[in-house]
Amino acid sequence: AFVYQNISMTVKDSLFSQEKQNAIQGLSFDETMRQQELQDAKEEAQTQLKFNILFGGLFILFAVALILYLNNRQKQKANFSLTRQKLKVESTLQELKLTQAQLVQTEKMASLGELTAGIAHEIQNPLNFVNNFSEVNTELIEEMKTELKAGNNEDAIAIANDIASNEQKINHHGKRADAIVKGMLQHSRSSSGVKEPTDINALADEYLRLAYHGLRAKDKSFNATMNTDFETGLEKINIISQDIGRVILNLFTNAFYSVSAKRKALPPQEGGIKNPQDQYEPTVSVSTKRLADKVVIRVKDNGMGVPQKVLDKIFQPFFTTKPVGEGTGLGLSLSYDIIKAHGGELKVETKEGEGAEFIIILHV
Repeated sequence: AFVYQNISMTVKDSLFSQEKQNAIQGLSFDETMRQQELQDAKEEAQTQLKFNILFGGLFILFAVALILYLNNRQKQKANFSLTRQKLKVESTLQELKLTQAQLVQTEKMASLGELTAGIAHEIQNPLNFVNNFSEVNTELIEEMKTELKAGNNEDAIAIANDIASNEQKINHHGKRADAIVKGMLQHSRSSSGVKEPTDINALADEYLRLAYHGLRAKDKSFNATMNTDFETGLEKINIISQDIGRVILNLFTNAFYSVSAKRKALPPQEGGIKNPQDQYEPTVSVSTKRLADKVVIRVKDNGMGVPQKVLDKIFQPFFTTKPVGEGTGLGLSLSYDIIKAHGGELKVETKEGEGAEFIIILHV
């Protein structure tokens, strides 16, 4: 029994060991299968991830391509719109330039009309000299003939010298009249745009007197003191004389208008009180000065001055403080543009009720 018991136990141990081994093998196999499944799942996940990345990349590329396409279409539309706007702006600019040229010419002709009387007065002076000296020379020639017939050669020579002197004066005043006429014609025609050496002192002096006599022609009661302070020896400067002449003329015209308006605005005489108009002396001054590489022209008056509230607007087109029908508002605007085109500056210093001073700075 003991023997069989041992055999039984041995068999049981063997069977248990075999079952245990089979169980272990089964577990090992299950673990192997589980690891294989995990590996397969991992590989499948990696494959899915790669597919997702590829699909996402393709989607992004497609989205970028679509955005680029839409941007390109938008740019094409914008470029087309900009091209149309550019053409429209260029067309408008051409029309504005044409209109500006017409306005400039209109303003020039208007100022020429105002100057007609002044020009007539100015040209009358040299013509009177020419006529007077011509008459004197006619009489001297008759005297010289008489002296020659009488054999008085020395007296005849003296008379001949007088005639020669008078002829020089006739020539001088004839050229003076010619210069006035040429200046008037230059003022009326379109600017050549060519800069040429110009005597700025002579130009300012000429237009000062023309502006004064132009206003005197409209108002015979008007009188004003004209002061000039021109720098002696000031060399000629390269400018478009027609354009700068128009600027100076406009400043003189405004200055004379201002002092005239101030005189009229003063209260009339009352009782035994002295007339304030008699105490006020309208004065317009012009000066020139060379400062290093600049020439400064100052036009000053003791008139109404420019109100501070409109000081920033005086160089704007069509702005004017004159009554309706007495000013276009283009004078100072065009003057400002002309000076800027010359690379210069146009400034104003003023005090309301006391006068104004316009300063032209030209680079030479």
